[in-house]
Amino acid sequence: MNVRLYVWQRGTAALMAPLVLIHMAVMFYATRHGLSASDILSRTRGSIAWALFYGTFVAAAAIHAAIGLRGILTEWVPMQPRTASLAASAFGVLLVVLGARAVFAVVFG
Repeated sequence: MNVRLYVWQRGTAALMAPLVLIHMAVMFYATRHGLSASDILSRTRGSIAWALFYGTFVAAAAIHAAIGLRGILTEWVPMQPRTASLAASAFGVLLVVLGARAVFAVVFG
């Protein structure tokens, strides 16, 4: 793996670690206080802060997963590095699109 991809994957991992902890804390809070899905959605509607939080989470996860998938494809599948890069990039774009759609639905939908 080249150094640039290594740095990006480690950087996104470092970014996702606190995001996962915050997300888990929010989920534990919500379940302990008996909040329903509609209660949670009513609190996230129109919140730019939640849109930025989960948008950042989606972007970091998509980049991280695409780089990891590229590594798996080049090591385990008889695939040329360029083809693996294209397939992993397409997967990353798909994750961004699906994640952005989910964030939009939760915050603005």
